[in-house]
Amino acid sequence: MTQYLDFEKPLAEIEGKAEELRALARANEEMDVADEAAALDAKAASLLEELYKDLTPWRKCQVARHPERPHCKDYIEALFSEYTPLAGDRNFADDLAVMGGLARFNDQPVMVIGHEKGSDTKSRIERNFGMARPEGYRKAVRLMEMAGRFGLPVITLIDTAGAYPGKGAEERGQSEAIARSTEMCLKIGVPLVSVIIGEGGSGGAVAFATANRVAMLEHSVYSVISPEGCASILWKDAEKMREAAEALRLTAQDLQKLGVIDRIIPEPKGGAHRDRIATIDSVRKAIAAMLGQLEGKDGAALVKDRRQKFLDIGSKGLAA
Repeated sequence: MTQYLDFEKPLAEIEGKAEELRALARANEEMDVADEAAALDAKAASLLEELYKDLTPWRKCQVARHPERPHCKDYIEALFSEYTPLAGDRNFADDLAVMGGLARFNDQPVMVIGHEKGSDTKSRIERNFGMARPEGYRKAVRLMEMAGRFGLPVITLIDTAGAYPGKGAEERGQSEAIARSTEMCLKIGVPLVSVIIGEGGSGGAVAFATANRVAMLEHSVYSVISPEGCASILWKDAEKMREAAEALRLTAQDLQKLGVIDRIIPEPKGGAHRDRIATIDSVRKAIAAMLGQLEGKDGAALVKDRRQKFLDIGSKGLAA
């Protein structure tokens, strides 16, 4: 059953009525509700298009956080073959908020790394809702080092509200681990492409997304802080998250204008969760295209390309 967001309540009512009619028809074969149900379906489709035609930044945040969106695990299972997970940071523990390992993408050997939020209560707790601890970032550094050693392209999938801010994480060097991961992204001499599939929050996202090419799903978000956190700091009121979302310029459309990202991946009407198969296929095409742009470049050229990309961020689109 689809979970509806706050702004989708009128849509929920219409789709609910259509389903009620069909349930009555299933219970009584003599009832003919096809025309009425079809009319409601048409009305729902029209309303869905209207709702998603021009989403505000805050509504995009809500869509990006939708629990039914495809997660990292879904993309890995659908897009990669021969996936072999690699665990642990060889120092403290294995962080289940970060998954990664060797795989094949379109039959090409690669290293894939991503944040996994979990899909139900049990897995979300195990995965810490996708908020990585220091050992998660150190695991990512280990996997990127391995990829560099064996000449494997690195593909990262970002979906996190941010790095875990707990006391234990800070005691084990959270900020240093994020910095090391970001540094490793900058210096490995292999193609590195990133896709923001949901939330790209703070340094926890940058640590995986300092890539040659960065793509975002149409309704994903990418920012230095969550709108709620920003509102709490600036206005001392988390309820001002709508104003904060506007100010943060966190949408894919704004970030492409600023040069932070290179590509926007279209989502189905109503968001990625309404057609997971189509969304995953669009991400596959985007990853293939980005890897194709980097094909044939040597390690030095890839490092120079990546560094220049980040030096140029913000130099365009500031007047937009």
